[in-house]
Amino acid sequence: MFCQLKMACAHAPRQPQQLCFTSALVPAQGARSIGKAVCAQRAAAMGAKCASSSLLLPNSHVAFQHGAKPLRRTRAIRAIRMMATDEAGSATPLIDLRGKKALVTGIANNKSIAWGIAQSLKQAGAEIGISYLPMSDKVESKIRSLTEPLAPTLFVPLDVQKPEDLEALGKSIASEWGGQVDIVVHCLAFANRDDLTGSFMKTSVEGWNTATTVSAHSLLSLTNAVRPYLTKSASIVTLSYLGAVKVVPNYNVMGVAKAALEASTRYLASELGPDGIRVNAISAGPIRTLASSAIGGIMTMIKHVESVSPLRRTVSQKQVGDTAAFLVSDASAGITGQVIYVDSGYEIMGVGFTE
Repeated sequence: MFCQLKMACAHAPRQPQQLCFTSALVPAQGARSIGKAVCAQRAAAMGAKCASSSLLLPNSHVAFQHGAKPLRRTRAIRAIRMMATDEAGSATPLIDLRGKKALVTGIANNKSIAWGIAQSLKQAGAEIGISYLPMSDKVESKIRSLTEPLAPTLFVPLDVQKPEDLEALGKSIASEWGGQVDIVVHCLAFANRDDLTGSFMKTSVEGWNTATTVSAHSLLSLTNAVRPYLTKSASIVTLSYLGAVKVVPNYNVMGVAKAALEASTRYLASELGPDGIRVNAISAGPIRTLASSAIGGIMTMIKHVESVSPLRRTVSQKQVGDTAAFLVSDASAGITGQVIYVDSGYEIMGVGFTE
């Protein structure tokens, strides 16, 4: 929740302990911590006028209008100073995805990293579109029910190995989204379970091709399908893992696939950069998901990260989701072709000792 202060401060006296702002967004929790000073009590005391019908954020908020009186410095004001201000002088959150359309792939259940990302994008104001793997009517119903709180305005079946599905995706974007895509979240990966345990040398050609096609080439296929609709400042984010650059027991052929995915991220960033389109990857720490459960020893891996990483914990869906929201926002406008580690610092460690 946010409180919005709008003040006409052009002629207000500026005294040592006072600050004036034309407009500012105050986190409600900060206001509560000082006795709701910026919320109703403080606003009423200053003769403020409530305008709660004015929606400025996707989350609920209260808007206050005050005349020329300045507001004294408080912790809420320090929070205000962390906000960005646009050219018109109205305050906006640093990560502001309002007016942007975000296509999210790879949601399988409420444990999926893609689900965490979709929630963060929605919280930042993005309009959400969902693609799902059309395995059965039951799967479709399950994903519809799960994503209902996100109010998706695009909901399409997508098997990236089927050209007809990719073509249908483009048609849906044109007809239902007016041919606009600002954000693409690629969370697609698959390898045969048998190839995620035992000897890497015994990986079959079929297993190799399946893993690299679904987990890496699908980024190219998806990008090609949506390319005609990507806006000038569009952003693409994909998910990788440490096994792309270092040996992780049982990760096997998926490590090869993720290495190809990271290389593809760089090549796509180079190719699409001149058009203003950015491409980045997030290398997340191990999280218990439907996909990761196929990897032998995943729980041991998670416990190891919790005991060795600098932060002594693994990461959550929300932490990965919030990083994705940053990477697709204007706050990261200078970042492309990068792999961002969200793993509690585990990637920096050489030899780790448990306590």
